[in-house]
Amino acid sequence: MRMTTLARTPQQIGNAIRRARKQLGLNQAELGQRSGLRQATVSLIETGNPAARIDTVLALLAALDLEFQVAPRTKQSSSDIGDWLD
Repeated sequence: MRMTTLARTPQQIGNAIRRARKQLGLNQAELGQRSGLRQATVSLIETGNPAARIDTVLALLAALDLEFQVAPRTKQSSSDIGDWLD
């Protein structure tokens, strides 16, 4: 059974992708091949690039057999919103 990872910032999304890639024993180039992306693009997303396109992130998630879900926030405070929105 897989654990669910909560990600609210580009950095958290990148970390989740990196963890999933490593759990599968893949390097960035191999994940790039699976997703049709360059290794450099995988690296940028894993480091939390806030300019990453959603279709690129979705391609990586699909290559890792993961999915994107939208759900209500578990907390309702302004501090939950990442600084990257500023």
